[in-house]
Order: sequence, then structure tokens, then C-alpha cells
Amino acid sequence: MAMRGWVWLAAAALLLALGACARTPPEQRLRETVATLQAALQARQAGPLRQTLAEDFVGPEGLDRDAAVRLAQGLFLRHRRIGADILGPLQVQLQPGHASVRFELALTGGSGGVLPESARIYSVETGWRLEDGDWRLTSARWTPRL
Repeated sequence: MAMRGWVWLAAAALLLALGACARTPPEQRLRETVATLQAALQARQAGPLRQTLAEDFVGPEGLDRDAAVRLAQGLFLRHRRIGADILGPLQVQLQPGHASVRFELALTGGSGGVLPESARIYSVETGWRLEDGDWRLTSARWTPRL
């Protein structure tokens, strides 16, 4: 009987260890969240943007969460096709419960023709907070490069 108890205890410990290994590391979850936002912009979907922005989001010139969503929706109305291509690797800096991500972004828009009607490259700096296991975008700053 005592041997069975040890077997069950060992099996339970193994399952817990495997469960801990199966959890996605914070940096990987953050990178996945950035990729989801990129895909949402290209698909012209404001919902994932709204869900990812923190309630206290702050952008350039006091841009808040609602204004950021309206800005994206305006972009979607103006352009039938949106391109949001990250150039080079993400530069991620993690701190407990917080992170910053820097990257270069090529943003294009057009009516669906072969060439975009507008294009710009931006240097982007973002701030993130971990809330209930999900990364929320708390701040963003972008500067035109070209």
C-alpha cells in the first residue's frame, strides 16, 4: 500500500512538472500578442486592438484607448488594404509584470491595387503590462523614419 502511495505521488509530481513546462513563457506570449495585433491591423479588425489596449493606454499627444481605436478605424475606412510589416527582430526587455518592445514598422495602405497608395516606416516603442496572464499595451510612441 505504501508503494502505491509513492507511485501516485511521483505521478502527480510529474504531471505538475509537465504542466509547468507547458505554460508559455512571458516573452513568447508577448511576441504572440504583438503578432496578433499585426495580423488584426492587416485584417482591418479593431476588436483585437481594443482588447489588447490597457484601459489606461497612452499614445502620442495624449491619445487614449478610444482615440487609438478610432484612429485605426479611420485608417481602415481610408484604405481597403493595410500592410503592417515589422522590419527586423523585436527588441524585447522584460521586467517583472512589465515589458517594453521596440521595432521598425512599415505601414502601407491602398485600395487593393498592386502598389500601395501610401507608405511610411516608423520607429515604434511600446510599453506592456501583464494583467491576469495577458499582456496589455499601456503605451506606444512612433516616429516616422523616412
